[in-house]
Amino acid sequence: MSKGKDHKPHIGIYGRRNVGKSSFINALTGVEAAIVSEIAGTTTDPVKKSIEIFGIGPAILIDTAGIDDSGELGEKRIEKTLASITHIDAAILLISNNTFGAFEHQLIKEFDRYEIDYLIVHNKEDLEELSEETSMQIKSFTSAPVEVCSAVKSINIAEVIALLKITIPQTSYQKSTLLGDIIRKNDIVMLITPIDSEAPDGRMILPQAMAIRDVLDNHAVSIVLKETEVETFFKKTNLKPDLVITDSQAFKFVAKIIPREIPLTGFSVIYAHMRGPFEAYINGVKKLSALENGDRILILESCTHQVSCEDIGRFKIPDWIRKFSGKELEFDVAAGLSEIKKPITAYQLVIQCGGCMITKKQLINRLKPALDAHIPVTNYGLAIAYMNGILDRAIEPFIHKKQIVV
Repeated sequence: MSKGKDHKPHIGIYGRRNVGKSSFINALTGVEAAIVSEIAGTTTDPVKKSIEIFGIGPAILIDTAGIDDSGELGEKRIEKTLASITHIDAAILLISNNTFGAFEHQLIKEFDRYEIDYLIVHNKEDLEELSEETSMQIKSFTSAPVEVCSAVKSINIAEVIALLKITIPQTSYQKSTLLGDIIRKNDIVMLITPIDSEAPDGRMILPQAMAIRDVLDNHAVSIVLKETEVETFFKKTNLKPDLVITDSQAFKFVAKIIPREIPLTGFSVIYAHMRGPFEAYINGVKKLSALENGDRILILESCTHQVSCEDIGRFKIPDWIRKFSGKELEFDVAAGLSEIKKPITAYQLVIQCGGCMITKKQLINRLKPALDAHIPVTNYGLAIAYMNGILDRAIEPFIHKKQIVV
């Protein structure tokens, strides 16, 4: 399964103004990827830059505004800097001039809050060496590894990269598999892919394309067809698939056609298992049977796209939930990694899409406020399966790996 831009590990660069964040990024990338200036506050919004790290592979560096920015505009920059922490897999906290205090403490607390692995780098070492006193201050506050460097003089950059390779979680860059734990070599996997107005012209949507590639990577056989051709397939062949994966929107139709003894699940359910808090999703989906009039539901879309009347998150799922529950409900939608406007406690249920366009860490951190507030969360595919009475069947292929109480 190849990694798209947003599946690369994201590494955030943090610190006060003029600690040399932009110069540091340029030193890591080997090119002038970020604007360097003596004027404090040159970096405004977080800026992404691709980099290749030997032993890790492609990664995204995020250059952020100084945590000590000031003024009304500065406060907004700080908000965006702190918000970016929910989008990263690892962090580098830059300090210089032996300055380590409240601003650094604030960042470290946020790293810890979101379980972000990080290291601390004392930059501009050619101008002022890291003192024993500052080193002791750091050690008294955190156990994070510390390295010294000079981005401008290219001192110890290789050592910083080596330390980063040890610090960044391997799970953020190791190749992940959608199906490797539920299919075997030479298995026949049927992929049912409806084509509607939301399907990109002339190509498959990302979850379908990634599933096809994953089947091939696991040395299995892929059969791809639309839901309207499934019955014809079974009439004209004697093949019995070892697993059937369908677009969740076709769950109800497909479940009637596929014999019960053949395992059946959905693309979104597979992503829920690989990337999401699977057990929390399964427990949370039961909230659909306990909704009350006036309850508010948050729909989280991980990508931004042109909206049509067939949009599953904005129109179909809300309509299905209203019919299933028989209640008058309110729905809000947050696309991409955009800010959620209302307090998370305003919602009685959060429903996340498959998350094929973001990293696992980004998805988990997106759901963290709801999970921390004990608000039920679930996933598109699991919600659709539950409302169609086939949740048990949809999660059956994963039960052998870890017993789940439904």
